[in-house]
Amino acid sequence: MPKAKTHSGLKKRIKVTGTGKLMRGHAYSNHLAASKTTKQNRQLRGETTVDASDIKRIKSLISNLL
Repeated sequence: MPKAKTHSGLKKRIKVTGTGKLMRGHAYSNHLAASKTTKQNRQLRGETTVDASDIKRIKSLISNLL
């Protein structure tokens, strides 16, 4: 059986913490920032955890990074 390959697009977007949590960036933060409020832009900075309903699917795609 061939080796499972990590999904190349996803490995650039997901980080795994030391405790095994999956971190991701916020959506709606890459362009058109001038039309968003300062509060909205500020709250879109940084990272957040991946939702529990997506963890199983994402872990199968990045199994080599775990």
